[in-house]
Formats: sequence, structure tokens, C-alpha cells
Amino acid sequence: MTNTSRDPVAPPGTEPASARRTSAGGSAFSLVRDEVGGLALHAVEGVDGFHGTAVPDGLLCPLTPDNANALAERFDWLRPRRIPADRPSFGFGDRLGLATPGHIRALRTSPVFPILAQQSVRENARTGRSFSDVLADATFAAFREGYEGGFGADADHLKEIDDALEAARLGYTFFTCDPGDHVAAVEAMVPDELRARFASIDGSEELRARYADRTFAVGDRLVLRLTEDVVVRAAVKYGGAIAHATRMHDALAEAVGNDFDYEVSVDETDAPTTPEEHLFVALELRRRGVSFVSLAPRFVGAMEKGVDWRGDMDRFVRELDQHASIADSLGGYRLSLHSGSDKFSLYPLFAGATGGRCHVKTAGTSYLVALEVVARREPELFRRIAAHSLAAFAEDKATYHISADPARIPPIDGLGDEELVELIGAHDSRQVLHVAFGSILHSEHRDAFVRVLIEHEEDHFEALARHLGRHIDGLSERSEVTADE
Repeated sequence: MTNTSRDPVAPPGTEPASARRTSAGGSAFSLVRDEVGGLALHAVEGVDGFHGTAVPDGLLCPLTPDNANALAERFDWLRPRRIPADRPSFGFGDRLGLATPGHIRALRTSPVFPILAQQSVRENARTGRSFSDVLADATFAAFREGYEGGFGADADHLKEIDDALEAARLGYTFFTCDPGDHVAAVEAMVPDELRARFASIDGSEELRARYADRTFAVGDRLVLRLTEDVVVRAAVKYGGAIAHATRMHDALAEAVGNDFDYEVSVDETDAPTTPEEHLFVALELRRRGVSFVSLAPRFVGAMEKGVDWRGDMDRFVRELDQHASIADSLGGYRLSLHSGSDKFSLYPLFAGATGGRCHVKTAGTSYLVALEVVARREPELFRRIAAHSLAAFAEDKATYHISADPARIPPIDGLGDEELVELIGAHDSRQVLHVAFGSILHSEHRDAFVRVLIEHEEDHFEALARHLGRHIDGLSERSEVTADE
């Protein structure tokens, strides 16, 4: 969290960053600038539960998770809530803790329900933040913008049950289970190995009897047949993932009851999820009592970070329609598009196929917008960040699906200042910059990076509102394009 290490000692009222807001109990709160340009919460009257420095008319409080919780106790619109069933949802990943005001402004009058707090354990490890920091940053940003429309909090890409339970304790409402470590690479297995693996699964004969050589009517237009070979492959490929997702769901339900949103994500795998495999996974999750509101299959094509989708569009449209029919027929859960950052070509198709019953996640695209602000305002700092990103690329790319080749990036020192922003838009350099966020935020460049964004925060927020607004607008353009026959 950006501001928690600074002492908010500036006089209350200095450079107010938000209108004063009064709680039902008459207490007044506002955000003010601290002595180094960060923000502090000025609390007047009713300061029980807040921690800060006493000033003549109240407390000046750092933007800590404890103070965020105390503020949410005064204003219920600052408490995370579940996704409304009748609205598309969109996850805004704020890796710096500085972008959420721009995300809120991107919403404008859109019906999209925002997930303002969304980070994974992996991302938090790279940024030096925690689930509590992420939620606090979202809380103070919603307060700053006076956003009373409601927002969710997603503990993203959870691999460990203990992490899910920690997020639940903090008040998160959305839990994304990532059982990718339990997905088997059946595409590399020979038939004898597949059969042996299937036979070793507890209850394999029951699975065969339940699904093999059966036909399933999926909606009004789709019929899928699960042959024995399809069942064997699906059970071996996803059986471990289904079991892990079930264990995490049950642990959450035991801890907090049934009042939470649960997503199962199998998108971070090499092989696409076929419609038949999707059907098998969904049926098995339902049979095991897993109440999920969203499922993220691995779609066909290149779902790489920070750039638009590439692949066979006819196949994507055809299979998307099938995936959407399965989701609709099995209870109407959402299809989730991960790695959604800048997938502008897919948004209208996605919204159209699902009738708006969809969820999209972004994160790195907001970091790239922040880099654009730095490139325009302090080109030399951007050059140093870009050089550091290139040096760290070999290590940083390890956990991401990307195709960037640093050899195709022109020498940064040879570019004019006006060309640096173009570097952020080019495929190879964009991905190199994208995956380096953790290295930069743990480097000597962090403080200067944050300083530029604070000094030029309106530029930053306006740029975010424009760029993320394109994403939101794309989900409002429901395309009826169909694949070629």
C-alpha cells in the first residue's frame, strides 16, 4: 500500500482530495494531503476505532487497513458485496494501489459491476502488498470518488486453501480458485497411459457409467455427446482440479457460510478447454455441491498478457457459443475471460454470446497506463525503467503466457522522447514492460515512479478512465457475429 509508511502530519484541509463526507452518526471525514504529497484521512468527531495523530479538531489517520475497516463501518457502501446476478462484472487490478480512482471514473454510467479490489497471491508477492492492503486501497479510493454503486473484492488465482480463508477473514466476497497445478497434460499421453491413469481414479467406474456414451442437450440448439474416450481424457485432465476446487469451496463454506461468490479457473494451461471438457467439469462440480458463479475455461487462441487476442476467429466464435450455452443451461453461471487486458476484439463477442452474463479480469493494462504517464512526464525515468525491465525479462516472464522477443525491441537510447509512448504500444516491448512490474516495484525506481503518478494524478486518472473505458464500452457492444459455416 503506497501511503502507509508516511506520517500524515500536514495540517488538515491542505490540498483536499475529496469532498467531506458525513456518516449517519454525524462524524465527518475527508482525505487530505500529507507533507510528502500522499493522502491521509481527517476524522472529525466519532473517531473511535481510528488510529492516527491527534490534531485540534480530530485525528489525522494514515491510510491503513485498520482505518479502512473503521471507515467502512461508518459507510456501508464501502463494504465489498457480491456480484448482482443481472449485471456483467469487471475486475480492475490495481497493482500500485493508485489506479482505482481512474477505474471508477471509467465506469461512467455503465451497468458493469466493478471488482475494485482484485489481486492474486502471486501479484501481491511481486508488489510487496497483501490482501488487506489491496482492499484498503480500494476502500479509500471509493470514498475519495464518492462511489456508492457497490463493488466486489476478488482474492484472485488462489492455489492454497489457507490463502482463501485469510481473504475471507478480511471481508473479501469473491474467491477465484486456480487449480491449474492439478490439471494433467493429457495431450502428451499415449492411450495406454491415459487408460491407466483413469483406472487409478477413485470412482472411475462410476464416472464411466454416469457420463460415457451419453448425449446431453445443452440449451435449445446444442447437443454434446460424451464418448468414453472424451470422459477418460476429461477425467484424467481435470479430475485433480475438480477435487481441489471442491476442497477449497467447502473450506470457505464452512468458514463463512454460503454468502460468497466462487469462481473456478482453469485458464492458465497450455491446452484449450473443449466444450465437452467444460461440460464434464461443470457437471462434476455441481454433483459435488460446489456452488460456483463463474467458470474460466482456457479458450482457444493466444490469450497473452497486455495484447489483443490472436487465433482462428471462426473457431473461437463457434466454441464460445458452445461454452456460453453450457453455462446458461447449467444454472446460468458466468463465463470468465481472464487475461482480459486489451482483448478489445473479443469483448463484443463475449458479451453477445453470454447475453452479458460474463466476467472479465484485467490488471497489467493499468500498470502500462501508469508507464505512459511516466513516459510523457519524465522520459529519462521511463528509460531507466525500460532498461531495468529488459534486464529482468528472462526471470519475470517465467509465469506468464507471452511471445515477446526482446531482440525485436529497438535500442531505447536511440529513441526520441516522443517515441517512448509508442514503445509501450508495440507488442514485444509492451509485454516486456508488462511482466516486469514486480521487479520495478522492488527496485530503486519505485519511489520516483510513485512520485510522478502522485504529482500528475489527474493525468493518471484521466488516462486510466480513457483506456479502461474502452474495455467497459466493448462489453456494452454485444456483437451477433457468428462463425463461418
